[in-house]
Amino acid sequence: MSIGQLTKHKQLGLSDQQALDMYRFMLLARKYDERALLLQRAGKINFHVSGIGQEAAQVGAAFALDRDRDYFLPYYRDYGFVLSVGMTPRELMLSLFAKAGDPNSGGRQMPGHFSHRKLRIVTGSSPVTTQVPHAVGVALAARMKGEPLAAFVSFGDGSSNQGDFHEGCNFAGVHKLPVIFMCENNQYAISVPIHRQVAGSIAERAIGYGFPGVKVDGNDVLEVFRVVKEARERAIRGEGPTLVEAVTYRLSPHSTSDNDLAYRTKEEIDLHRGKDAIPRFKSYLIESGIWSEEQDEALVASVTAEIKEATEFGDKAPFPQPDDLYRHVYAEEEGV
Repeated sequence: MSIGQLTKHKQLGLSDQQALDMYRFMLLARKYDERALLLQRAGKINFHVSGIGQEAAQVGAAFALDRDRDYFLPYYRDYGFVLSVGMTPRELMLSLFAKAGDPNSGGRQMPGHFSHRKLRIVTGSSPVTTQVPHAVGVALAARMKGEPLAAFVSFGDGSSNQGDFHEGCNFAGVHKLPVIFMCENNQYAISVPIHRQVAGSIAERAIGYGFPGVKVDGNDVLEVFRVVKEARERAIRGEGPTLVEAVTYRLSPHSTSDNDLAYRTKEEIDLHRGKDAIPRFKSYLIESGIWSEEQDEALVASVTAEIKEATEFGDKAPFPQPDDLYRHVYAEEEGV
């Protein structure tokens, strides 16, 4: 790497500590994801949707946003994103084990259906892409109230073919709303490869709606940060939305109910594993002189211990009471 490449985070306005924090959240998301897969295989939980391989896109985007002001509408693989904006491994484990203290839904929703009022994470649901028009609505409300914030929404490449995506983009483009659309293009809509679902570039679709589309290496956390930061600056200036296509790869199966080797080869997965963003960013930090192998070993041990503690916390936490089944179904008296 050149000297300029080794100080890229500083050129982007990130301190050494912020760059290290990015790496920590990427690693934390990976360790959480790996633990969730093991818990499902062990029969401790019923289901998990994995985001292994997509951490750089998620963390890079989160660090580019205003975590005290913006609204977030992530999709179901975004563990790196929600951890970066304030959710904790304990909270994710409460969701995974369907416990009463789960901040997402009180144990009602499947894992990965994020919601956190305090952190402005807007409730998501299972039908894909429904979060896109919701994000546009949030952006419209911000415009009407004169609040200087952006709505950020993420989704997969398969979602870019749904009507919700196109309707959301069209409305946001017409009204120049402060919304950032980010497609985490992980190459597969469950089992359908990108070349069988999209003719051309997802980012270029933005042209038809009158706003910029940017294609970025989703395995480069600093490039994602740069692109999303610029998109937010455009939004706050009143220049309208941006579509970001972060090209990455899903290293894990679509979910724990999926046999991914039925539609792709081990050789293909191994090829992309060699481009994994986490060791790539680790190398950058070491070569930049702000990290070392010894520090990395200590961090891995610390993160592993944090995930272990969160797992035990989630496992031992109480389940919802049977009567909770009737909550949030009908209108309730105030104070009930």
